[in-house]
Amino acid sequence: MKVVVTGGAGFIGSHLAARLHEQGHEVAAIDCFHPYYPAERKERQFHALTGGRVPLARFDLLDGEATKRWFSQFRPDVVFHLAALPGVPYSLAHPLAYIDYDIKATVNVLTAAGEAGAGHVLFASSSSVYGDRGNVPLKEEMADGRVVSPYAAAKYGAESFCHAYAHLYGYRMTMFRYFTVYGPWGRPDMAIGTFLRRLLAGEEIVVYGQGTARDYTYIDDIVAGMIAALHRGGGRSEVFNLGAGAPVTMEQLLAELRKHFPDLKIVQAPERKGDVKATWADITKAKQAFGYEPNVPFAEGLARTVAWAREHER
Repeated sequence: MKVVVTGGAGFIGSHLAARLHEQGHEVAAIDCFHPYYPAERKERQFHALTGGRVPLARFDLLDGEATKRWFSQFRPDVVFHLAALPGVPYSLAHPLAYIDYDIKATVNVLTAAGEAGAGHVLFASSSSVYGDRGNVPLKEEMADGRVVSPYAAAKYGAESFCHAYAHLYGYRMTMFRYFTVYGPWGRPDMAIGTFLRRLLAGEEIVVYGQGTARDYTYIDDIVAGMIAALHRGGGRSEVFNLGAGAPVTMEQLLAELRKHFPDLKIVQAPERKGDVKATWADITKAKQAFGYEPNVPFAEGLARTVAWAREHER
């Protein structure tokens, strides 16, 4: 199949593009190298994971005409739309940027995919769309728009556009709600990435709030689930949780980190605005529709990530 991965030089995008290429698909990536985090890092991770075997188009999906031209020339069978501005804290300071990159750019991709005749569009959403529900398993039907950050609001709005454009163009639409993805080349702004950089530098780590838990999901499990969904059952337009299905408390995360960094020191800080207390994926629907089954336990995934960080993050 001919497959495009938008946000293809990002953390999940680079891993996905590399895996699709390994499986024999004709893959192309698009990325605008937004300065949310350093372009040099994205260059390194994309080259490290794809080995230069996946072509990378550099342009901004906010340019609707450029997006249509590229799609009409490549004519993908499948579109994985991962390009977006991530991160809750940044969205509090720059909410309008999320309307641009997480909604407007998504509409441009949905339109271009439809006009180019794509048969299946797969969209990267977020567990943030569930709002602050407490430590309970989150089922797909529980998202009701009562979110607690501009980032989450943008993702929830983008999902609505996905439903609309699937109806308008008739392609198959699959939406993934990711739950705290981590692993080698993980986003540097997320907790595990931030902790590891500071620990490797011999610095203390900052923990925000108390009693938090996250459904940490290893990158290989996420990528395997996304590719399995290419052959899913179910209706034309569906949304699926992709998580580990097993929340990890901050105390458990710190205990695992201490195994690798015995001198770990913590500074406790107040809870941040926009953060939720806990996330916990009910993954029943994805299991039934395409056999999704996370295989990497948290302790193993964290050990792999620490080993990678010792080599690459110094």
